[in-house]
Amino acid sequence: MDMNMLFEFIQQNWLIFLIALIILLVVVNVVKTMVKWALVIVIVAAVAVYSGISWNDINQVVTTVKDETVQKLKDQAMQAMVDEAKTATYERNADGSFVIKSDNLELKGTEGSSKVEVAFNGVSLGKWEINDTIKAFMETAKQR
Repeated sequence: MDMNMLFEFIQQNWLIFLIALIILLVVVNVVKTMVKWALVIVIVAAVAVYSGISWNDINQVVTTVKDETVQKLKDQAMQAMVDEAKTATYERNADGSFVIKSDNLELKGTEGSSKVEVAFNGVSLGKWEINDTIKAFMETAKQR
């Protein structure tokens, strides 16, 4: 859905959106149970259906935002590896696994594996293939 088309639709139906907003505010402030959130979801869904937004559109927006957020976190984690390599600590366990920690990063893996688990600011970013940046981060941490 084109943004200009959406704005034009909102301008033409501003009264309906205003009424829906007022109802949402009343529901959120008056109703105190799980029914409140069910009503909020129903009202938002009704406005979305009325405006012509399909679930595919909503799903596409959510997926795009999620993908962009994850990519930004990955970029920040890679930059943190470069910035924090000299302060990282390397801890090797008896079973061949290791943990590398710095102020914002935590890498977990096993010796000889091609992947490591990466957490940035306590948020797991999943398993990553070991690339040159990760390799350099690991080597610098081992040398400390």
